[in-house]
Amino acid sequence: MRVSHVALDDFRSYRHAVVELPRGTTVLVGRNGQGKTNLVEAIAYLSAFSSHRVAAEGALVRLPSNGEDAPAGAVIRVRLVSREHREDSDPREQVIELEIVRGRANRARLNRTVLRPREIVGMVRTVVFAPEDLQLVRGDPSVRRHFLDDLATQLRPTLSALRSDFERVARQRGALMKQASARMRRGMAPDLSTLEVWDQQFATLSAQLTSARFELVDRLRDPVARAYAKVSDSPRELSMSLESSVDRILGVPSGEQEQEQAGAQVQRVLDALARVREREVERGVNLVGAHRDELVLDLGGMPVKGYASHGESWSVALSLRLGAFAVLEEDGEEPILILDDVFAELDAQRRAGLAEMVSGADQVLVTAAVADDVPSSLQGHRLEVRADAQAGSVVSDA
Repeated sequence: MRVSHVALDDFRSYRHAVVELPRGTTVLVGRNGQGKTNLVEAIAYLSAFSSHRVAAEGALVRLPSNGEDAPAGAVIRVRLVSREHREDSDPREQVIELEIVRGRANRARLNRTVLRPREIVGMVRTVVFAPEDLQLVRGDPSVRRHFLDDLATQLRPTLSALRSDFERVARQRGALMKQASARMRRGMAPDLSTLEVWDQQFATLSAQLTSARFELVDRLRDPVARAYAKVSDSPRELSMSLESSVDRILGVPSGEQEQEQAGAQVQRVLDALARVREREVERGVNLVGAHRDELVLDLGGMPVKGYASHGESWSVALSLRLGAFAVLEEDGEEPILILDDVFAELDAQRRAGLAEMVSGADQVLVTAAVADDVPSSLQGHRLEVRADAQAGSVVSDA
């Protein structure tokens, strides 16, 4: 799978741009702040409606300049070419469009047919490696959950709705706990009359999301370990596991939940909720559920976070992305690999290891402020990106 063309209107620094992308490696070169990352971010955003840079969708719409009116929204269009190298099928082209509208629901089209945005999730598959990925190792657990959920959504697009539903129910249940806590502090009895209804919805959605994460971690474990062995100079082996918040509360070995029937998984969440009920009311927060799961990374039996060196941490982050690439490829369609300004962060050995592992990919998009940072084996088609005061970011052949 590859993107042959991308067109942007009022996306980030782009007023209007149409860029043709060939098969193989494309290197986007330009000084910092010119718009290189904005271009690849637009492509990646279509994968799971998630940015590797910001959480707020409004930041993706171009900011007005010179007193002009603010754009109503931004538009991303890509022409996607699939099954290009399969002997049993002809190449298939599709035009996918997403309109990000300020203050309103987004709109999507597939070959000019209007769809709900969630219906195009996962059609464009990408794996992005960026400087921010160091947070996969050093950041909060939420960063690692986000990594798992974005990848799982590309594999199973229906998880997009599950994630949204869980977040909505978790917010509403959390608001109920906050109100109950406030009443207790005022010496009043907490009103928990609707809690049973919220608990059932919360437990059902939480169990489904955690189960999807267990399944994904099982698929990732070996590819990630193999990638780490190739790109690092460490003799220690990288291992990974998912620690469920429900398992922590119930005091059972992590991973048993994955083997149970759906009804039993939901009951486990309900049992855990019952155990922490008093503490939840006292603190006014949800203390157990999928939002508190943790992806655990170990090197030679020691936790990566807090113990790994800077170089080892980069190797772990890189291995997670390469493992994601392998899982998506095994699923039947090779994803687009995006290396966003990462070679400047890596030493010579890791640069060479990364270049060797990805050089045969169908499509690799590389951004770099200095072209010489990119290994020679990845010096494919080159585009220059520069900022223009009137036209915004402009892309041209280098």
